[in-house]
Amino acid sequence: MIIHVRIVFLGTPDFAVPSLATLARGAGFQLTAVVCQPDRPAGRGGALRPPPVKLAAAALGLPVYQPKRLGGAEGVAWLRQQAPEALAVVAFGQLLPPDVFELPRFGAINAHASLLPLYRGAAPIQWAIARGETRTGVTTMRINAGLDTGDLLLQSALDIPPGATALELSPRLAALAAELMADTLRGLEAGRLAPCPQPPEGTLAPRLRREDGLAAWTAPAREIYNRWRGFQPWPGLYTRFRGQQLAILACHPVEAAAAAPPGQMEISGTALQVHCGQGCLALETVRLESRKAVSGADFARGAHLQPDERVG
Repeated sequence: MIIHVRIVFLGTPDFAVPSLATLARGAGFQLTAVVCQPDRPAGRGGALRPPPVKLAAAALGLPVYQPKRLGGAEGVAWLRQQAPEALAVVAFGQLLPPDVFELPRFGAINAHASLLPLYRGAAPIQWAIARGETRTGVTTMRINAGLDTGDLLLQSALDIPPGATALELSPRLAALAAELMADTLRGLEAGRLAPCPQPPEGTLAPRLRREDGLAAWTAPAREIYNRWRGFQPWPGLYTRFRGQQLAILACHPVEAAAAAPPGQMEISGTALQVHCGQGCLALETVRLESRKAVSGADFARGAHLQPDERVG
């Protein structure tokens, strides 16, 4: 006889959609409701836009609850009415208090996009790439009162392809999270999983800020390039040129033919390069504030670069 585990799913962005779809269609699961963040204003007109998980839940015919804070009295009362045996949490976007994560008998199970205890926090995919990691993965854990410090359940590793951006890696990790979440819930129901405490030491992946995308030209070119990869699509990588913001839309590191101060620009062949603390960053595509995107070479020609002119 198939035992159906009653699940309430908590998730909000595109990353959570594959997990929702897997649990909604998976054998042995009874997905009763979906919780996501409220609709947010978007675009120039500021019209409310539903999050991707809400749209996916509607397509699956699942009821959706969108509290400002699930941990409030109203949210906890709603959750008790659902009588879940497990909460499946994937990129929900709210911290859960004990009244919530201690309610189901299997607890609140989070699929986190890193190999914990590495990269605890809101942006694990972005920071793993920005810091030059070549391997990452997904971890399922039982949520506790700490920041991604709960007991470990399952882990699955994934190599980061050379040159991959956060935008390109995210769908692969989302698919892995869906598979691992289903395996975890089945393992808990069958009594096959023994939660393992995390070591207290770990690394952090804090929420991204606009200023994280500002290029520090004293750093090696490879490090700056990795930050460009990790911070796609936001905040991206940018610098200052003649008092305006210059967005770097595509780039790659190259060896420096000769030493020059960090930030100094030069034309090498047909390419625009910026000297870094080590090596150079070749700017393939850029966009000056309020202008269209152009190649680095076209930008250099149009700007009539002065000798020894710098960005930053």
